[in-house]
Amino acid sequence: MTAPTHRPPRTAHPHIGAFVRFVVCGGGVGLASGGVLVLLSERIPLVVANALITVVSTVIATELHSRISFRSDRRGWRIHLRSGLTVAVSYAFTTGALLVLHAVEDSPSMMVEQTVYLSASAVAGVGRFALLRFAVFTTPGAAPAEGSATLGRSSVAIAA
Repeated sequence: MTAPTHRPPRTAHPHIGAFVRFVVCGGGVGLASGGVLVLLSERIPLVVANALITVVSTVIATELHSRISFRSDRRGWRIHLRSGLTVAVSYAFTTGALLVLHAVEDSPSMMVEQTVYLSASAVAGVGRFALLRFAVFTTPGAAPAEGSATLGRSSVAIAA
């Protein structure tokens, strides 16, 4: 008779946990960015305000994502530059959404403008998560994450 094997408690897929942390960190930075956009867009052109906010919030969010979302030890300006490339698409997407809104409606309310901005940011954020998770914060040639579905020789032997 074989002794029962101790199995660790079943946890959610590691990408789900990373995505939840990504949403909390990125969402917090995004909400703060929306508030700053309102303040800045009264003083400078909207496109310039969005560009400034995008740069500053990207630096902050990249640090949060590195440390909290992906629990990565990869840091430094190289990571910030790679992350910045993913933001280029986000910037184009959020700016495009705001420009379309202003083309359709001459003077949208602050609530409508914020809804469009935050919605566009959320859609762009999902794409950023994928790029950051699988391209920026993944170490090249790294072993699969714990709990991944990769089968090794011992797994196959146990299954047989």
